[in-house]
Amino acid sequence: MARMKSRFESMPSRLRKVSQEIEIGGVPCLLSCVDETPRPFLLWMHGRTADKELDPGRYLRYVRKGINICAVDLPGHGARFDESLQQACETRGVMLQMASEIDGILADLQAHGCFDMQYACIGGMSAGGMAAIQRLLTPHPFKLAVLEATTGDFASMREFPLCEGLSTAELDAVNPMKHLTAWRDIPVIAFHSRHDAWIPFDGQAHFMQTIKDNSDHPASIEFVTFDKTGAPYEHIGFGRESAFVKEVQVEFVLKHLGTVLENA
Repeated sequence: MARMKSRFESMPSRLRKVSQEIEIGGVPCLLSCVDETPRPFLLWMHGRTADKELDPGRYLRYVRKGINICAVDLPGHGARFDESLQQACETRGVMLQMASEIDGILADLQAHGCFDMQYACIGGMSAGGMAAIQRLLTPHPFKLAVLEATTGDFASMREFPLCEGLSTAELDAVNPMKHLTAWRDIPVIAFHSRHDAWIPFDGQAHFMQTIKDNSDHPASIEFVTFDKTGAPYEHIGFGRESAFVKEVQVEFVLKHLGTVLENA
């Protein structure tokens, strides 16, 4: 019987040539590096039930533009698979654990030489995006954020498993909207379908408008929205808009990192 290819082996050969799978800060990571030169990079976190190898097209686009990638497996996902942690009701715990692991990943990444900590970016889809937002609520080194099909307003998730059973005080404790006094003004781009069945559009619209209203540079806060994309539940992968989402976010990162580099 032929051996099944691993997720890594199934990625495009162009990406495998510049990538390795390794544990960083105790977390399974996929590192994709243009070369050995220290470069800006994106720390990327996938969504629930997915894994770090899921989206090679995203990683190739970044690497081709000179931006390295560190993609990680969420708790209970990918190389640290635990089916019980992939249930929707476990999203809150997975998100909080992942957010708490980010600093350890960054500390160990410095030993690899090709990740320039002065130009670190963070991003994620769905549960991974929630983890990114949580980490951005405390002092951090990130220059910008990329968010897909996620939310920074947990009040909009009151009827969903993420917040099921929480008291008002418990919800407020984890709701980013209640902690934005600690938010540092950085460029953010977010993508969302208006018909997302898993994460309400209105909640993320409220979050994005709030950080835009409080930004000294409101033009650097972009919210890209779609009516319908054809994706499952209007949530998973943006369907026919998938390539557009990847291309727009890479250009956003290049534009704002270019400003950072010019002013360094």
